[in-house]
Amino acid sequence: MKKRELIKKKINKGLVLGIAAAVAAAMISPVNFGQAGLSEVYAAEDDNGISTMPLPIETPAYVRSVYTNEWITPEQAAVRPIAVMMPTDKTAQPSYGISHAKVLYEVMEEGEISRQMAIIDDWAGLPQIGNVRSCRAYYIPEATEWDAILVHFGGVVYMKDRITAPDINNISGTAQYGVGGGAPGSGAFFRTTDKKAPHNAYTSAAGIINACAELGYSTTIRPEYYKAKHFTFAEGVNTLEQYGAAAETANTIDLSNIFTYTKSSLVYNPADGLYYKSLHGKPQTDALNGEQLKFANVIVQNTKWAKLDDKGYLYFQNYDATEDGYYFTKGKCIHVTWQKTDDYSPTVYYDDFGNEIQLNEGKTYIAIAQKGREALKY
Repeated sequence: MKKRELIKKKINKGLVLGIAAAVAAAMISPVNFGQAGLSEVYAAEDDNGISTMPLPIETPAYVRSVYTNEWITPEQAAVRPIAVMMPTDKTAQPSYGISHAKVLYEVMEEGEISRQMAIIDDWAGLPQIGNVRSCRAYYIPEATEWDAILVHFGGVVYMKDRITAPDINNISGTAQYGVGGGAPGSGAFFRTTDKKAPHNAYTSAAGIINACAELGYSTTIRPEYYKAKHFTFAEGVNTLEQYGAAAETANTIDLSNIFTYTKSSLVYNPADGLYYKSLHGKPQTDALNGEQLKFANVIVQNTKWAKLDDKGYLYFQNYDATEDGYYFTKGKCIHVTWQKTDDYSPTVYYDDFGNEIQLNEGKTYIAIAQKGREALKY
């Protein structure tokens, strides 16, 4: 038997088509496949040059997640995420499934109370998600950035025109804006008896799947809307040391001046290199597994805003190319600027040299801060 070697031969046409279909379904370009994500099958030859082993193939066994840069299967990469509105109210804690959020947004709403939107891609097996609260208009551009199915329990009249647009796929437990617009997929929700309304409305993976089937929503990413490029991730670990003195020490991120009710904060743990999040002075945890929320990347995004009416409903300028913020990772912080041009385009963050910041592998927390209010502390 000759020495085993990788040989180039014509591969079965059906196999090639099958591999191509898998790649297309995952919407991942072959350039994203690293060596760790390929499975190689070697073919050997006998002394007469006749192949005695399967022909060589390379298949995308794993691809990089657009949310975290972790290795995942192409099938998981093709799953359309959900964007779930979750409360920060003290009496509503803890939320179910929130630790599955690969990207978690927190934004102020009326009444000096913040709200969260959890971008969850691995939602298919979750038995309970929420509780689920109402949406605000300024969350929609952040949800569409990920081509997510928006899961909420009603909303405000300022959402009227956008939430009913043909490209928006949303599931709502009650009238989807103010007192109108119907409640698409309302059967996906259920209430529990352990908390009082409005803090006891939940959904589940099964409920979402049924609602999507009923409404004709795709549960896989839509190629006509989906943008595969979002964050820029570092090769290896980004310690921010390349910025020298411009990278300040930031072991504690105090957001109490930004979110005055929750007094949200994050504390860096050098043992695992992650920031651990707290609400109301206590660890913010997931009711499904008891885990405290933790993030490899933290972004504070200063944003123009205004009050829309006497009720205090807010407006945030999601599209901009002039505002700044801060990026935290590995116990350090740098100043950044950010840009977003339209609903389905990603928000892009730049350092002070005009380069896209390089995030570390893992989850990201984004605090949308009201420009001009008291600054964060770290």
